[in-house]
Amino acid sequence: MQYTLRNIPSALDTLLRRRAKQEGRSLNEVALEALARGLGLSATSLQQRDLSDIAGAWKPDRTTDAILAEQRQIDPDLWR
Repeated sequence: MQYTLRNIPSALDTLLRRRAKQEGRSLNEVALEALARGLGLSATSLQQRDLSDIAGAWKPDRTTDAILAEQRQIDPDLWR
């Protein structure tokens, strides 16, 4: 089966072509692999995580809080 895709964003085109060149493969092969991975149809799909296991794990630290407070100070002379 054949498809014609239009309006491919230039950033996506650049990345696909770069990967094809680096791996010595055709643009078609690389694009098909990317589509399969994106749809979860590839045996070599990328493992992804949502970081929920560490969300909310920040522990207060006085030193860090002091540094952040200092960085958040606004210099009125710079905002004239």
